[in-house]
Amino acid sequence: MLSGLDHLVITVTDISRAVDFYTRVLGLDVRYRDQERVDLMLGDMALRLHWTATDIQPRAATPTPGSLDLCLRSRLPLDEVRRHLEALSVEVELGPVTRQGAHGELESLYLRDPDGNLLEISRPVR
Repeated sequence: MLSGLDHLVITVTDISRAVDFYTRVLGLDVRYRDQERVDLMLGDMALRLHWTATDIQPRAATPTPGSLDLCLRSRLPLDEVRRHLEALSVEVELGPVTRQGAHGELESLYLRDPDGNLLEISRPVR
């Protein structure tokens, strides 16, 4: 019945700060929809930023900044990702560590976005 994910909403306290992080640190392309919604393109889907005080309806019952735990696949080896993060003074909270992904074993690094959402950057173990 379903074929994939179109977009995932991330509730943020400051859209400009979130856009800076996701574009500068993670290299995502941005598409501005309006003042309260911004799409960050990730392959054929979007991470959609919603501002906490938005009146957009419908929305999640309790949209809460910092409640997301998201695993993102990296095209680059994790040692290159780590060097990039270090160059930008972005703290790696954990990793590299081995984890289980949707399609098998992963090697992962963990960091947080400005709202405290946990981001796992992963590569398949070969």
